[in-house]
Amino acid sequence: MDALFVGGTMLRRGLLNPGSPVRIVRQFAALGRWGFGLAGELRQAAARSPRRIAVIDDQRQITYAQLLNRAEKLARALPAAPGERVGLLCRNSARMIEALIGTTTLGADPVLMNTGLSASQLATVAKDQGLRALIFDDELAERVALVEGVEKIDEARFEELIASAPDDRAAPPERPGRIIVLTSGTTGVPKGARRPTPGGFSPLCSVIDRIPLRAQERVLIAAPLFHTWGFAGLQIALALRATVVLRRRFDPAAILDDLVRHSCTGMVAVPVMVQQFMELPEPARKPALRVVAVSGSALPGGLATRFMDRYGDVLYNLYGSTEASWASIATPADLRFAPNTAGKPPHGTRIAVLGDDGKPVPRGEIGRLFVGNEMLFEGYTNGASKTMHDGLLATGDLGHLDAEGRVYVDGREDDMIVSGGENVYPAEVEGLLADLPQVREVAVIGVADDEYGQRLAAYLVLRDDETLDPEAVREHVRRHRARFSVPRDVIFLDALPRNATGKVVTRDLPR
Repeated sequence: MDALFVGGTMLRRGLLNPGSPVRIVRQFAALGRWGFGLAGELRQAAARSPRRIAVIDDQRQITYAQLLNRAEKLARALPAAPGERVGLLCRNSARMIEALIGTTTLGADPVLMNTGLSASQLATVAKDQGLRALIFDDELAERVALVEGVEKIDEARFEELIASAPDDRAAPPERPGRIIVLTSGTTGVPKGARRPTPGGFSPLCSVIDRIPLRAQERVLIAAPLFHTWGFAGLQIALALRATVVLRRRFDPAAILDDLVRHSCTGMVAVPVMVQQFMELPEPARKPALRVVAVSGSALPGGLATRFMDRYGDVLYNLYGSTEASWASIATPADLRFAPNTAGKPPHGTRIAVLGDDGKPVPRGEIGRLFVGNEMLFEGYTNGASKTMHDGLLATGDLGHLDAEGRVYVDGREDDMIVSGGENVYPAEVEGLLADLPQVREVAVIGVADDEYGQRLAAYLVLRDDETLDPEAVREHVRRHRARFSVPRDVIFLDALPRNATGKVVTRDLPR
């Protein structure tokens, strides 16, 4: 059955279209030798479509053959050995992809570092991960000043390494390089999570069965490549021999222009980027998008409906995490039915909602979310792991299922507060306030309370020229939720503190 699913999905998505027999043989031979990691996916794409444009970024465009050549030359010149770790502190660019694939081709492990980390955080991460080398963008040079005991490779040194390397073809390393993604670090120092290498076509097909990206599309990846979702978008794009469009910094107007100028039919983003799109005036010329795939955080309020009303039913929302890869995918039909749903588990994925006793709870009842698929992470680099139950991984989220099996995320386990003996879910109130027409963005968290143990605090950013007073906010919650869900503190801000992937950094919210 799995073979039928994989074959059918590949056929529908154009991966089995006819082509040169010689190139097809070389394509599958590359996957046979190099596997289904980034190094193998680039080689199969270069074997089948060598002259196709692989990447368009702010500065240049590069074909699949050229991308492979530069990645292989970097692998031979990198000052690291197989099994060592190389940090990548880069914004979205062709160079970031060259560094990623060059490192894995060598058999070293790339550590994807968040460009929003402070200098002290970078120094801590570099030490914790035991980096041998650090590849970074010149604009981030001041941030790496505190990093010690590491070979530092700026943009000029990067080009010198490639220019000095011979043109010999690389051979597969004894041990393929493994990707290490850092957790978001919104509540502390980021941890390194080891990502598994796909063992075949099944993981790809599980995603593109629900998110209908096709072979040789033009896909703009707006999500940071160091983020789990941006990295997943790159994996999918290479497997599809797509043209990847990148921009170093997210600017909604510039991205909208890129989508039209480069004839992109797909976009990979995080929800806050879609939200910023909707702040722009409706464009006179809309991009010909078929798929806008988002992940990384919840879609606030009625954002999904508003976006699809403007750009068509093209929005797909993947719920997952660094550790779990994916748990469920919401299609446009799901989001039309319930804009706050996380959709249904894709092929080969199991999801369970369990109570404190480890047993499934009834449909509609909130419990702990557990997920199982073939791409669960291999553990943290510090030796820690996450809770498992019957082969399923705890996502750390609370949620429920509806009668049709759709998943709803009700908040983080560690976000739920107990106020006066009542369980209160901040995400529920957050979604309610996001629907207020005056509100651009909102965050709701629990804070300490001398009388009730904990209480809710709401932080709101209003739209331009809008006003709202704290009591009106409380009254809105009071009309729709129980009294213990009403936020005692209502604080207005110019902007919410967010990291580079768009997640709210709750520790930076004023108390």
